[in-house]
Amino acid sequence: MEKMIAKCGLTCTDCEAYIATRNDDHQAKIRVAEKWKGLFGADFTPEDVTCDGCQSETGRLSSYARGGCEIRKCALDRKVATCAHCEDYACAPLTGFFKMAPEAKTALEELRGGI
Repeated sequence: MEKMIAKCGLTCTDCEAYIATRNDDHQAKIRVAEKWKGLFGADFTPEDVTCDGCQSETGRLSSYARGGCEIRKCALDRKVATCAHCEDYACAPLTGFFKMAPEAKTALEELRGGI
């Protein structure tokens, strides 16, 4: 499977929701929804975690990627493949996100090195 990097730098192809969706594994999606409820304090259903990855334009997206992810929305509005490709890299929202997901910064820095 080819590695898919989200707009923010997370690796979609490593995400439990992405893997469960690709494997059409409803029980795994139930487990992910329960885990995300605990992590994020919001009510998730298996449908909410069904996702073909943030870079998908025609596929299924998690409820967060579809409507709540400001970083994804900004990258789409700016028409950049990832935040690594943005002229305003690394903006305040992205820098804040890196505090929770330092691996995303590493991935975007690697992409920026290749630009």
